[in-house]
Amino acid sequence: MVDDCKHLRKALERLLRSAGMDVETFPSGAEFLDAMRSRKPDCLVLDLHMPEMDGFEVQSRLAQSGGTRLPVVVITADDTPESHRRALVGGAAAYVLKPIDEQVLLDAIAAAISKHDC
Repeated sequence: MVDDCKHLRKALERLLRSAGMDVETFPSGAEFLDAMRSRKPDCLVLDLHMPEMDGFEVQSRLAQSGGTRLPVVVITADDTPESHRRALVGGAAAYVLKPIDEQVLLDAIAAAISKHDC
């Protein structure tokens, strides 16, 4: 999971762990992309609007890296039609609005992973 908000990262980490998921969190897209060199996550929960490298850039770099397509669940508090369009065109499996409805997020992650496994 990548989000620049420490409190949200911690809260979502607790939620995902309570749902039986292994979770690793990152405060920036750059740190996540560095970690991807040695890890193969099942799904990425990605904030769109972060300083330095936003979620759109992370999506773009993932697409450029080729290999297995990582399912991405986008989360954002700054919902605009353009952000929604860009996230989906960039390959997002789901687009979830903040404040996050826990069940919506859990369902989006489960769906993204199951689609990817097909």
